[in-house]
Amino acid sequence: MIFITAKFRVRPEHADRWPEITADFTRATRAEPGCLWFDWSRSVAEPTEYVLVEAFRDDEAGAAHVQSAHFKAAQQTLPPHLVETPRIVNATIPQDDWALLGEMAVPGQE
Repeated sequence: MIFITAKFRVRPEHADRWPEITADFTRATRAEPGCLWFDWSRSVAEPTEYVLVEAFRDDEAGAAHVQSAHFKAAQQTLPPHLVETPRIVNATIPQDDWALLGEMAVPGQE
């Protein structure tokens, strides 16, 4: 799978509305057949920073995502709400889902 994490520094006046601002893009991306997950989190330390954790089945699914109409629309509509260009980590890994964090295993659960 393609595993992507991106940090978005949102303008302070838009930070509380970021989930609403990205709602159509998020909904459309989650509906893509090759999207495994697409989840936003807000930083506890920096309330104007959102972290996007996303994964796509394979290279074809990733390519379909960046060529989609909703991605192209987001390229136009999201940047005016940002302080800077988002930062990204993008890796292809040999998994298709989350693995268990054995070092934090909950007793009695497998």
